[in-house]
Amino acid sequence: MPQLSLFSAEARPAGLTDLAGLLCGPGRIERFGAGDTARFDVPLPFEGRERALAALSAARGVTLAPGASGLRSAFRRDLAPLARLWCTPDGRKQVPADFQLDGATLRLWVLAAGVADLRGGHLLLLDPDAPWTHDPLIAAATRAGLPPARLAAGEHGAPGPALRLHGARRMARLVELVGPAPTVLQASDWPRHHGRPVA
Repeated sequence: MPQLSLFSAEARPAGLTDLAGLLCGPGRIERFGAGDTARFDVPLPFEGRERALAALSAARGVTLAPGASGLRSAFRRDLAPLARLWCTPDGRKQVPADFQLDGATLRLWVLAAGVADLRGGHLLLLDPDAPWTHDPLIAAATRAGLPPARLAAGEHGAPGPALRLHGARRMARLVELVGPAPTVLQASDWPRHHGRPVA
């Protein structure tokens, strides 16, 4: 049995901070009123992922239900600390200065906004409405051992601005971090190494 990475999705108990993976892509967290409650608003650029996303969020104590353009949580007090990290005081999305990508956050990013590029790599969609978050996320991916290429919308078939991970070493690292595909997801939609799905 391969040794479990300290940064893989299964390396530590699930927690609320893992849900930052929803914010790496087009997802948003918004505060209400004085900012003591917040909720997630997660667009779904790819079909068939609602159940898996809802299950991963529920494992962290947060219910995601269908909303106007994807999945949405209720306003909750326990999400306010995450919102303070990911939003400026005026509500502008930001990446925390000390943000670290690990397997759990990557798993949620891949599920919410990741897709195979049909050339052996994997695309992670970025937020098209927050381009200032792209460079910090590139830096975070690089620190995690996943130096990406940046793609503009339409480049290599990307449906929006995205990071592209490719090459044997990077894909092996991504597969190690995110773990096996959720059972409701097609294996072809999940990161693979040398054409083989994660066992």
